[in-house]
Amino acid sequence: MPATAPVSSARQRVHAAVREDIIGAAREQLAAAGAASLSLRAVARELGMAPSAMYRYFRSRDELLTALIVEAYDAMGAVAEDASAKPGGGTAAERFRSVCWALRDWALAHPHEYALLYGTPVPGYQAPELTIDPASRVTRVLGAILRDGYRAGEIAESKIPPISEAMTAQARPVAEAVMAGIPLPAVARGLAVWSFLFGQISFEVFGRFEGVVTNGEVLFDYAITTMLDMVGMAA
Repeated sequence: MPATAPVSSARQRVHAAVREDIIGAAREQLAAAGAASLSLRAVARELGMAPSAMYRYFRSRDELLTALIVEAYDAMGAVAEDASAKPGGGTAAERFRSVCWALRDWALAHPHEYALLYGTPVPGYQAPELTIDPASRVTRVLGAILRDGYRAGEIAESKIPPISEAMTAQARPVAEAVMAGIPLPAVARGLAVWSFLFGQISFEVFGRFEGVVTNGEVLFDYAITTMLDMVGMAA
């Protein structure tokens, strides 16, 4: 039995290496033709593999697409976590600002991966449950910043108006998931800021400001200040 262990381990390493090669080639195809055009056959051709051999690593195009999505969510989540926990800490507002800039930088540096997450849905693809946790990493970071800001007295509740019963129903599950202990009006503002942030980034990544905004950094900095004001934190 001990003699077979190294062989098994070597096979696992080879399998993992080939799988990474496939993901790398799929990432290149994603950049060249978009997620909707991703195919196992094209990736196999790029790597010089028989199409049938691909099924040892990914059972379908959707499984490969899921691997790309999880990888992108994890990369973005790691960037947000690192920015929030940078040495020296800082106020909640400073951490929020740092995370916003880090997310923008990542999105502009990885537009195709960002488009896979926040662009046009791939026809016929249904994201499986295993994408939920990676997709929640950024949300958990933003929720923790608001939670910490509230506990530290950095959020001025007087700046946040009451919300309707309908909005209360929307905010409550978000509070339970990532912002426990925060008043629901503040949670509602946090939910709006989350969509504001990614809308701002998406407009820049997808060129929606072209011909309108000449300096994206100036607008983004103003947007961050506006978002902080929305949640009742001093910029």
